Amino acid sequence: MIQTLFGSLNEPEKKNIFDRMKDAVSRTRDSLGERIESVIALTREVDESTLEELEMSLLASDLGVTTTGEIIDALRERAKRQQIRDGAELKDLLKEQIKNILDEQQRPVRAVAPPEIIMMVGVNGTGKTTTSGKLAAYYRAQGKSVLMCAADTFRAAAIEQLEVWGQRSGVEIIKTRQGGDPSAALYDALQAAKARSNDVLIVDTAGRLHTKSSLMAELDKMRRTTQRIIPNGPHEVLLVMDATTGQNGLQQARLFTESAGVTGIVLTKLDGTAKGGIAVAIARELNLPVRFVGVGEKIEDLLPFDSKAFVDSLLGA
Repeated sequence: MIQTLFGSLNEPEKKNIFDRMKDAVSRTRDSLGERIESVIALTREVDESTLEELEMSLLASDLGVTTTGEIIDALRERAKRQQIRDGAELKDLLKEQIKNILDEQQRPVRAVAPPEIIMMVGVNGTGKTTTSGKLAAYYRAQGKSVLMCAADTFRAAAIEQLEVWGQRSGVEIIKTRQGGDPSAALYDALQAAKARSNDVLIVDTAGRLHTKSSLMAELDKMRRTTQRIIPNGPHEVLLVMDATTGQNGLQQARLFTESAGVTGIVLTKLDGTAKGGIAVAIARELNLPVRFVGVGEKIEDLLPFDSKAFVDSLLGA
């Protein structure tokens, strides 16, 4: 069932990852691409005025002041050393700069002895529970045995929501009652994953704000619980971020990552914003890899992040 959904990405008549990424960033591309094309169309010689116009275009797409500044400085240095001939070359150099920023933070996923423990963290409203279900489907499509833990016992209906996603993806859920001890549910899930030799255990935690000390303490307790049973776990702590919040979400994430041991980012709702440049700002300013992007509502609408596909989709192949 779920194998067919994801396997269809490889079928010739279906969209490949590039096409799906292209669709997802269409709002950003329409905005940024139009701005950049207008700069390029008027550019016969790349000068300071051209770079200033490009800088404003990048800022408008939420690459952020720091990241944009570094890109423009690099292009300015290049122009000093070796003349940038025209707008087409400028565009190629821009793509190269953005891809380099994204690739600098990408780290190969470590091979670990199963079960691999993936903890999903973030604030409420980013799509964390939905993403947990989609991620389970993604691993199931790779032929892996997956278990999910409903450790968000604070939010009303969070357990039921995860159960729905479990049914859609064919993945069993380990849960407790609403208001129960999330670490107890996690303990049971860890024991079950070991006993059943599951490949992956995905843990959906309660939405947390860095200002809520009790919730952050609970997250720390869950990490300690994991390490008692799986000494090197959790292997991944994925921070789920909503792309539509842009720079506001980035500031929140920066404070969050200081205390949560985050290893990577899942950027949701990429298809719902004209400011998809936030993916670049995340990589640069949080020094974290973007692992997955959410590109729609369907169960298969979670893609492993591909920097080349992203840049080509954003600025044209």
